[in-house]
Amino acid sequence: MRLFIILSCLCLSLFSFAQRAPIKDLPAIGFEDAGFNRDSINALATVMDNFKQKDFRGVVVLKDHQVFMEWYYSSTQRKTINDIRSAGKSITALLLGVAIEQGLVDSLEQDVYSFFSKEKYPSLNDDYKKLKLKHLLDMASGLDADSEDWNTPGNAGNWIGKDNWVDYILSVPLANKPAEKWVYTDINAVLIGAIIEETSGMSLRDFAIKHVFQPLGITEYYWFTNASNQTGAAGNLYLSTLDFAKLGVLVANKGKWVDEQIVQADYIKKLIERKMFDFPDWRSTNSYGMFWYKNQLNINGKEIDYLFASGYGGNHLVVVPEKNLVVALISTAYGQPYMHARSFLILKKILGALE
Repeated sequence: MRLFIILSCLCLSLFSFAQRAPIKDLPAIGFEDAGFNRDSINALATVMDNFKQKDFRGVVVLKDHQVFMEWYYSSTQRKTINDIRSAGKSITALLLGVAIEQGLVDSLEQDVYSFFSKEKYPSLNDDYKKLKLKHLLDMASGLDADSEDWNTPGNAGNWIGKDNWVDYILSVPLANKPAEKWVYTDINAVLIGAIIEETSGMSLRDFAIKHVFQPLGITEYYWFTNASNQTGAAGNLYLSTLDFAKLGVLVANKGKWVDEQIVQADYIKKLIERKMFDFPDWRSTNSYGMFWYKNQLNINGKEIDYLFASGYGGNHLVVVPEKNLVVALISTAYGQPYMHARSFLILKKILGALE
């Protein structure tokens, strides 16, 4: 069953309709102002209501910093939080931009070794002198770590259960030269998180709460943090669909939330434009950089460029900078063959409804 929280656009529904509730800093917007075709959105609603699977949770669309669509399914509500899985890596990338805005980190050209002391971390490998922040963000660290290969020492199975995983991670050597090869691995995001923790003196979770979640009015969340106060920067973050979408506003709005500059604007520009690796044969993306996937779709004869965070189960946070558009999709289809395809289908229909 679909629960409508916001939208006069679909009030003629056989499904339950909840009275509109105001959202601080996010007013509602209708079809005419948002630039969406009413019939196309109604057709999308019918498609989604007829999904046989019961593991799609919610979709929120923000246009020009206003709520156009907020739909929930399968008993999900506005404040229900779900695990966004690896989309959390993209949030960690945003938090690095916050750290740069605050002067905790100078540049993406800084080497990883410089952020840690040998005295505190005796295992610190000299290979980290060759490794820069930009290499981590592009999944091109060259570290002997691969999320698909349990035999690599940097695979999460070797450190995720430890009370202090940073000490172990800093011992992982290089297997390749940085920037040469794209290898998807959790260790890269965890190192970014550890750098923010070292420079700020707080866990990544608490850093996010103070500098991002509180300004954006995000009050319901969970982010796993171990016994050593180290946060799982590669994932393990639970958010509501609406709050997931709010984070996309920081990308669409050049790092600003209303009038407050939260993430450095130049950093957001890099995040949007940097495409370190191309994937011409992939269906849902054609490039990658800064922990975000980049893609282009031809919709009704027009090329639309967008970037997105992607998490296992079909969790996507999509930003179309040119349209100042954010689409958040929450899904718990973990391990299902349709998980990403279904979210991609919904996205294509939303973009196809733009007039």
